[in-house]
Amino acid sequence: MTTALPRHTLHRRTVLALALLPAAAHADPAPVIDWPPLPWLGEAGVGPQGLQGVPAVVVFWASWCGYCKRHNVHVEQLFRASDPQRLRVLGVVDAADAAAARRAMAAQRLHFPVALDDGRLRRQFSSRRVVPLTSSIGADGRRGLVIPGEMSEDDVLQFSRLALPPRAA
Repeated sequence: MTTALPRHTLHRRTVLALALLPAAAHADPAPVIDWPPLPWLGEAGVGPQGLQGVPAVVVFWASWCGYCKRHNVHVEQLFRASDPQRLRVLGVVDAADAAAARRAMAAQRLHFPVALDDGRLRRQFSSRRVVPLTSSIGADGRRGLVIPGEMSEDDVLQFSRLALPPRAA
């Protein structure tokens, strides 16, 4: 007798597995992200120059979102485990949520860089207002896979592996 995986887990794992399949030859390439000037919370801001040639995981979140709170624990683990020369981990919150986001970052002990967005960056990833929203950006600056909703720790780590270029032998 086999035990079925919960629907949430199966869906995430299916999406991640599909991301490993080669893209169709006729598919249009993903757009290159046009980074607007963004103010950053905390000390460590990363601009477009800091992302050139380095893949990134970008998470859009909100201070009022309970799902984001749990999701950001996994994002923080990824941030602490990542080599910033190989993978950047960034958060983005709505600029109107700046004060609450600062409090949430302090309360949750989040250290990954977080930018304030007026919507210009978010629109390049998705028109959906879902949070958290996790996406990858390739080393070439092109938007990768976009996954709406909370992800498990394993899914966040697997997702980050998809963003990384293979290590040289």
